[in-house]
Amino acid sequence: METSSSNQPSTGSSRVVPAQLILPFVLVTLLFPLWGFANDVTNPMVKAFSRILQMSNFQGSLVQFAFYGGYFAMAFPAALFIKRYSYKAGILVGLGLYAFGALLFIPGSMMAVFWPFLVAYFTLTCGLSFLETSANPFILAMGSEETSTRRLNLAQSFNPMGSLLGMFIAQQFILARLDPATATERGAMAADQLAALTAQDLAVIRTPYIGIAFVLVVVFIAIAVTRMPSYGEDDRSLDVGPTLRRLGRNKRYVEGVVAQFFYVGAQIMCWTFIIHYGTMELGLTEVEAQGYNMVAMVIFVTSRFICTFLLKYVSPGGLLMALALGGGGLTLGAILIQGMMGLYCLVGTSACMSLMFPTIYGIALKGVGEDAKLGAAGLIMAILGGSVMPPLQGAIIDLETVGLAGLSFPAVRASFVLPLICFAVIALYGRRTAVDRDVTPAET
Repeated sequence: METSSSNQPSTGSSRVVPAQLILPFVLVTLLFPLWGFANDVTNPMVKAFSRILQMSNFQGSLVQFAFYGGYFAMAFPAALFIKRYSYKAGILVGLGLYAFGALLFIPGSMMAVFWPFLVAYFTLTCGLSFLETSANPFILAMGSEETSTRRLNLAQSFNPMGSLLGMFIAQQFILARLDPATATERGAMAADQLAALTAQDLAVIRTPYIGIAFVLVVVFIAIAVTRMPSYGEDDRSLDVGPTLRRLGRNKRYVEGVVAQFFYVGAQIMCWTFIIHYGTMELGLTEVEAQGYNMVAMVIFVTSRFICTFLLKYVSPGGLLMALALGGGGLTLGAILIQGMMGLYCLVGTSACMSLMFPTIYGIALKGVGEDAKLGAAGLIMAILGGSVMPPLQGAIIDLETVGLAGLSFPAVRASFVLPLICFAVIALYGRRTAVDRDVTPAET
């Protein structure tokens, strides 16, 4: 996909990952579960912070606003940094910021107020923005362009493993260890009793973040001492204006950024508010509802590998369209169907979402060459969808009851009309790229 520097060994087009790049590929792929962990240990914190600090669903969802806002704010600076230096340098900066943000949970828990945690999440995801802006195009470049989408899907297949671990940690080491007192019960407590309980619960929340910080230090050292391939580093000029103009004229790229915005919004809403759906619609406990989130992630992981295999035979755009239509249908089921069947539909959307991020990414950057370093920034900035959409859904859930098409629905079910709209946009992008002759099925 990109022109390699003169000292870079040639890569064969017959393999998804050329033999001489196996070690760099493995090390960079290790980053994918690390940011998956951060994403999915954080999603249940929307509900946890709302209860611990006695906030509304909208206020609690500001966790996601800060978390995904960091992706948006740092993506373009990260791309400029990578363009000026290297993918490896971007990865190291990302790991450092990720670890620093995680360690900020220590003073946040000691202060026992909400805003320091938002700062910690924002800092942490500035690091994740560096990692994703570096790692995704780096993986695309490690081999032939014909196999680039499959290669990225392969690397991304390890992302949900980190996500699943994050969900398990959130369930067993956070939600299960928080005091069960509700926000109403906490509001009736004496000030000193409430302060002690809040400090205890916030200490529970901070522990996994401290643990991941130590893991990040180890990975930082491993990558720092390993020689990585270089791509396009003979030309370190930023060339921002012409690059942005070329990308702006690339309809497939621009529409890909839009599709990615709506995909990330759909994913974060479905995974964040599955706990609300289970607790408010079905009377489950938070721990029980998080269990269904974990089932959704197992489905996501399994589907990712299956879909990566299918890309050998099917157009990326065509498969993207089919899965988006399936996701929309299941989301409609979560809105219209009462009881456990509605929850099962919501869980099932994960099978349809599994392919979307890396496939949209690969389609959008196909053929852009060295412009991918800045082009990646636009696709990472599109993660803003995960910042904007959850607070909107949280605000709908706070309404308790919503009228749709002349019928009255519980607000938690009606709120999933937002992911439904997102899937419709993704399906349209899949259809448009499926008939684009420049987008061909991935080859072996």
